[in-house]
Parts: sequence; structure tokens; C-alpha cells
Amino acid sequence: MKKLFLAVLCLTLALSAVAQDKLDKRIAESTTVLANILDKPNGIPRSLLNKAECVLVYPGVKKVGVGLGVSYGRGVLLCRSGKTMDGNWGAPVMYTLDTSSLGAQLGSTSTDYVLLVMTETGADKILSGDLKLGTNATAAAGPAAAQASGFNDPKIDILTYSRAKGLFAGASLGSASMGADNKADQQLYGKTVDAVEIIRGDVPVPATAKLLVEMLNKVSPKKM
Repeated sequence: MKKLFLAVLCLTLALSAVAQDKLDKRIAESTTVLANILDKPNGIPRSLLNKAECVLVYPGVKKVGVGLGVSYGRGVLLCRSGKTMDGNWGAPVMYTLDTSSLGAQLGSTSTDYVLLVMTETGADKILSGDLKLGTNATAAAGPAAAQASGFNDPKIDILTYSRAKGLFAGASLGSASMGADNKADQQLYGKTVDAVEIIRGDVPVPATAKLLVEMLNKVSPKKM
């Protein structure tokens, strides 16, 4: 019986380590994607990032199965702190992406997506843990740097951008669905915690996410 217990314990620890490695990789890849996009002159316009309440990053989204036309991704959500979400960027929340509208776009390549949540309505829907674009939040392809200064549409909740094969541009995500990855959050923070608690600052920023949070706080410390 003791040997069985030890075997189960070892297996549990091994699975936990694998899950943690996957989370660390997701956060690291999200950090790299955002850093590369923010660093480009024609990347995400800083003026729009300064207005955003939250940012969603989905690195390396691929089509699931040839001919199925379904893509699935895992990424991270970061929001500004404070009651009006106008302060520094807080700890990350793990999120999923599920869509049936990107098969033709994705093909056999992987695509990085970055979403800017521009309105309080969009932030509320995102933090509810279940969002479908076009149904309970409006979305549009994000404008390029040349058009960003003139963007001021309160009816658009979310701006979407993509990068594939080194090319970065605004992109349509159709009727994509996004949801909180609760199991991943539990693994990352070591306890059951929801998106609102994380954004509110009830948990510290994990060591693996500090670089991502610090980068956002450096380039866009406060909402403007």
C-alpha cells in the first residue's frame, strides 16, 4: 500500500511539473510576442495601448485538424489595476481562444493574436470568463499606426491584431469565443482563484510573469 501511495505521489508531482512547464512556456511566448510587436514602428500603436483597459495575447494559434476549420489557442489576459482600470498593469489571467472562423486564414502556419480591450463593457465581458465576439462584445481589426491617432469609436469594445510569417496587421477574429482557463489559473497561483480576484490584486504576480507585467508597465504605465 505504501509503495502504491508513493507511486501515485510521484506521478502527481510529475504531472504538476509538466503542467507548470506548459504555463511557463505560455507566459514566456506571450511575452516574446508582445515585446516583438511593441518594438516595431508599425506594430501596435502606443496611443491605442495607452487607452486600453486590458490586453489579451494568444501566441502560436494553429488550426486543429486539416479541413476542420477550427482553431484553438491558449494565452494570457492582463488588465490595468484600480476601480476604473486606469492604473498599472496587474497579474495575468490564463485564457483560451476557440473559433470556427479562422481555418482558411491559419492553414498550416501558426498565428499570434493580440487583442486590445478598449471599453469598460469589453473588460466586464472578458472578466466574466466567457466572451463571444459579435454577440456580447463588438470587435474590429485594429488600425495601423497611421490611422490610430484618429481612432475614437466608443462602440468598438475590442481591437484585434495578428502576426503570421513575420507580417503584422489588424485582423478579424469573426465570432471567436474566449474563456477563462480556470485550471491553469489554479496551477499558476496554487489555489482556486477567479479572473476578478487576480485583476483586483488579491494574488501576487508570479515570478514567471514579472517580465511581461514590467514590460507593459514600462511602455504604458497608466491609461491616458
